[in-house]
Amino acid sequence: MARVLIPLPDRDFDVTEVAVPWRLLSDAGHEVVFATERAGTVPSADPLLLTGVVFGKLGAEPEPKRFYAELVESPAFRRTLAWADLDPGDYDALLLPGGHAPAMRQYLGSTVLQAKTAAFWATGRPVAAICHGVLVLARTQDPATGRSVLHGRRTTCLPGYLERSAFLATAWRRGRYYRTYRAYVEQQVRAALAAPADFERGPRTLSRRGTATDDSAAFTVLDGRYLSARWPGDSYLFARQLIQLLALPAS
Repeated sequence: MARVLIPLPDRDFDVTEVAVPWRLLSDAGHEVVFATERAGTVPSADPLLLTGVVFGKLGAEPEPKRFYAELVESPAFRRTLAWADLDPGDYDALLLPGGHAPAMRQYLGSTVLQAKTAAFWATGRPVAAICHGVLVLARTQDPATGRSVLHGRRTTCLPGYLERSAFLATAWRRGRYYRTYRAYVEQQVRAALAAPADFERGPRTLSRRGTATDDSAAFTVLDGRYLSARWPGDSYLFARQLIQLLALPAS
């Protein structure tokens, strides 16, 4: 059994990108540990992803919402650790989920979390990031080089066209809800890479999602023990591939 660490903001994280990996990892026999800025905080997902962003649409699918309802009742979710107290050596993998609502900035911009992420990256153990979660890595500096830990690695993240399309479709009702920062996630991640070819956008999609039984619409990038994915629609494949990484012998 492996121990997988999932840091979270106090609120506004993506329902699917947390609940699906938690469920699949747990079902595979792994322990999932959650951490927030302050120990004991019970975090909450972006509420609009549970009710629907506009006219009840653009939220999480029914199964991930059911997983989330189970997650919030789990003891580990209600007994979070503090980011500052984390010892990377205590965990076998780090999973960085995303979310785009405003409160995500607490997590995406934390220098404390970036320092812990750098220490975990240095262990060579699996690191998995999805959607906005890739920004944590883009902003995490390797102490030896002063560059992002993603410099020289291949990755994906939330594609700019997908972030832009969601913003344009909902701005009339939700304002800048789909624009966490002025720069798109893809722009910020690309700026951290060594070469343009190191970014992989994947097949174009606007609505098709991978499911528990069909990965045809999903996309991930695996570079050694670093795994990345684009958006909630990749969550099932993303979780299964992390489980496969955990089964590999330690390097």
